[in-house]
Amino acid sequence: MAAGTGLPDNVMSHATTLERAIHWVSCKAQQRVPYDAANNYLEGPFAPVHTEVTETDLTVTGTLPHELNGLYVRIGPNPIDVPNPALYHWFLGPGMVHGVRLRDGKALWYRNRWIGTDSVQRRLGRPEAPGPRRGSMDVVNTNIIGHAGHLWALVEGMALPVELDGELNTLRHGLFAERAKRSFSAHPRLDPATGELHAICYDVMIRNRVDYVVIGADGRLLREVRVPVRHGPMIHDSAMTRSSVVILDLPVTFSMGAVLRGRPLPYTWNTRHPARVGLLPRTGDADAVRWFEIEPCFAFHIVNAYDADDGSTVVDVVAYPRIFEKQRKGLQGGHGRMERWTLDPARAQVKRSVISEFRQEFPRCDDRLAGRPYRYAYSIGVAFDAIGPQPLYRHDLWTGAIDRHDYGPHHMPAEAVFVPRHPNAAEDEGWLLAFVYDLSNDSSTLVVLDASDPGGEAVATVWLPARVPLGFHGNWIADAA
Repeated sequence: MAAGTGLPDNVMSHATTLERAIHWVSCKAQQRVPYDAANNYLEGPFAPVHTEVTETDLTVTGTLPHELNGLYVRIGPNPIDVPNPALYHWFLGPGMVHGVRLRDGKALWYRNRWIGTDSVQRRLGRPEAPGPRRGSMDVVNTNIIGHAGHLWALVEGMALPVELDGELNTLRHGLFAERAKRSFSAHPRLDPATGELHAICYDVMIRNRVDYVVIGADGRLLREVRVPVRHGPMIHDSAMTRSSVVILDLPVTFSMGAVLRGRPLPYTWNTRHPARVGLLPRTGDADAVRWFEIEPCFAFHIVNAYDADDGSTVVDVVAYPRIFEKQRKGLQGGHGRMERWTLDPARAQVKRSVISEFRQEFPRCDDRLAGRPYRYAYSIGVAFDAIGPQPLYRHDLWTGAIDRHDYGPHHMPAEAVFVPRHPNAAEDEGWLLAFVYDLSNDSSTLVVLDASDPGGEAVATVWLPARVPLGFHGNWIADAA
């Protein structure tokens, strides 16, 4: 067994050799790519900021709820420099976290900080952070969560999580309270009943399996199940119900051809890879997975999943008919719609129905209902090939009604996070928090909406001293009671 990895020596040796080969071939191939200064993911709302900022004198309009005591954080790509913009891919930019600290109706501070991976620390002239490493691909830019009393920046496919302090500074690398060197997930799901994190994890260098991993409330590794797959599928998100974990094995897979052609992200649409959705019992082994066939499609994000009374499993997703066919730098041309996938135990196929045809992404729900039946889903209207104003949608899954909030004629919100007013609040009794970018003046705000009236005026707006580039995921980290 390779020390500290949990992997056999021959697997670890193969993974290391493959990683070096991919890196060498990719560098050689990229030398042949012609320079092209145009890249939408380095411009406008995606353009990186160049300094770390701390500001304690923040202007607020409206009234911040006194119940909002905690830290709102969001992470995304923020490259320090880009020698050849033609080769830059949005998914691969070094991570930067942005945060606003709220307490007793006041906005105490705003901070932004680069995630201190080794390449970033070298570029900034800073010492490396302690802790184990997993491979040389050290970008950490996709999600940020609170767990086991600490703040963690996450990515999928290779690098370990990075622990941050309460002021967003990098502390160390590591798999929570474990010493293992293994890839994790950008989208673990917290079971509100147990405090455990459930995740489906893949590794860029290991293409014949994915792992179901459970991290305890104390940060310890509780469970690991290795599930055989083919072709190395990209599995960005997963979900859990009371009984099972949902595995999305869909036709975006690792491509050595993409590496040879110099594409920075080595994943493409694969017509040879059958699309399927798996249900792994939370206490079962890999041979207990039940697979359900589905028409070829792809989903980055699951809203929620739950066990229905009739014995079926309901999985709500934002689904794309195809993705990663021609895109070289991000998600241009992608059209995601919200769908309900029903997995009937009497059949081996997925029944698909449309919740909303609107273009949308970054779906969320009340996290207290993760793995349970729920009523409201929130998403952002997104068109990656057309920069312009974007709304927030609230989907009433009981009635089919869709409420909409327009932040302004030039405004683009990031993922909206629901925060309940108190632990026993109703599902729409609370607030929706999101960073919002203003195209007209290249500025950003933190906007607080009333979740029971999402189409109404903002409850409060915090004016930020720095622009927050459009990025990926964020969360509300409440103060300890």
